[in-house]
Amino acid sequence: MIEIINRILTKKNSAVLTYICVVSREETSWGYLTVTIEPLPPVVVGDAVTLKCNFRTDGRMREIVWYRVTDGGTIKQKIFTFDAMFSTNYSHMENYRKREDLLYQSTVRLPEVRISDNGPYECHVGIYDRATREKVVLSSDNVFLNVMSPPISIAVIAAESPAPFSRYQAQNFTLVCIVSGGKPAPMVYFKRDGELIEVVPMVEPPASVAGLMDIRASRNLLNRDMDDTKRQKSLSLLDTEDRGFSPFTEDPFRIRKGDQGPISSPVTESIPETVVSLEFPRWVHSTDPAYFFHQMNLPMSDGTVEVRAMLTWTLNPQVDNEALFSCEVKHPALSMPMQSEVTLAAPKGPKIMMTPTRARVGDTVRIAVQGFQNEVFPEPLFTWTRVGGRLLDGSSEHDGKELVLERVPAELNGSMYRCTAQNPLGSTDTHTRLIVFENPNIPRGSEDSNGSFLVYSNNRLVLVLLILTVIMELT
Repeated sequence: MIEIINRILTKKNSAVLTYICVVSREETSWGYLTVTIEPLPPVVVGDAVTLKCNFRTDGRMREIVWYRVTDGGTIKQKIFTFDAMFSTNYSHMENYRKREDLLYQSTVRLPEVRISDNGPYECHVGIYDRATREKVVLSSDNVFLNVMSPPISIAVIAAESPAPFSRYQAQNFTLVCIVSGGKPAPMVYFKRDGELIEVVPMVEPPASVAGLMDIRASRNLLNRDMDDTKRQKSLSLLDTEDRGFSPFTEDPFRIRKGDQGPISSPVTESIPETVVSLEFPRWVHSTDPAYFFHQMNLPMSDGTVEVRAMLTWTLNPQVDNEALFSCEVKHPALSMPMQSEVTLAAPKGPKIMMTPTRARVGDTVRIAVQGFQNEVFPEPLFTWTRVGGRLLDGSSEHDGKELVLERVPAELNGSMYRCTAQNPLGSTDTHTRLIVFENPNIPRGSEDSNGSFLVYSNNRLVLVLLILTVIMELT
């Protein structure tokens, strides 16, 4: 909706005259005409805006036309027209006998501006030539309406998530701050524990910087040891052939002073119902890591800009665990900074839920992670294994938050399953034991290792087929 106000102001109105800056003045036998549009400061989406076109003349006015200019000036959309020939508002001007210097003002009001209203506007004024009414003299001016939009959303995510925990070498870690809905692009910066982070600007995104870690990793990664809390060895630590060793690490499988006796074998390993173990490295890092910063501005179809700011550094799990990182945004349309924050945290104490709670032979059992003892960021990676054997489907491991065992056989009674939850800050293992009860609907020994009922069901099926064959031959 556009509201139009037109009025005549005499030259005695000095308050209005003080705002007028003469753009053009053409004074001939027909008189003179000057047109100016009052400049506008940037406005915010939803504000009411008034466009004011002031023109001074001693001639006879013919028309006023307002245009909105689009497509780089190639298209002019007419938003208001005043034609003096079909209006009586200025009829008293027709019979004047002396040249009176008058100031006119035409006003266009936009009650609630939108991003689409952003752009240039023109005011065109025409007056009659004093010599002949057949000739109209035109003059115009323009103004640019700059419509700003504050960001509407902000979020901090981890790049390449979920990602595994690196046990034997340092790795880069990237936080991505995504700010949407702003115009112009906002200023984005990161803080750690409330302190502004000094960053090194990057021209390319972090993914393309292969040698980023070489700056400090050569002196950061010196040695590593297992956490003292990991005293009770699980079967995963016995697979020494499947694990690589770094020249900068100590042997993680050596016996410690606190260990009693040799490492137990898979056969004699004694693990209680649920075991939670946390593996956490002891990196020797510089206490002042280098933070690298890269920002991308992506234009959106609605005229706004999506900003993706990336903060990359060499992760130190022992120092960065429980560190609070925040992304803050400053924008001219915001009265105070907008922010989003995350706390880096390794997973601790996964909570395992098994359904049904009382599994019977032939049931489909679901073992899932329901949560953790703490808030974990970034999202962890889950891996399921069976202690001392393969999973029911024959695979060695299963990725995902849930493990599904279909038609469990009786031989899985007492089997133990390990869930490893890990993110770049740490890794934790949780074990749970499957107890399988007898199913009165299934005779004992009638199922195979996959839970299908072969011995009993197949014998009955063969007997029925033989009887049908004999009956058909007799008939």
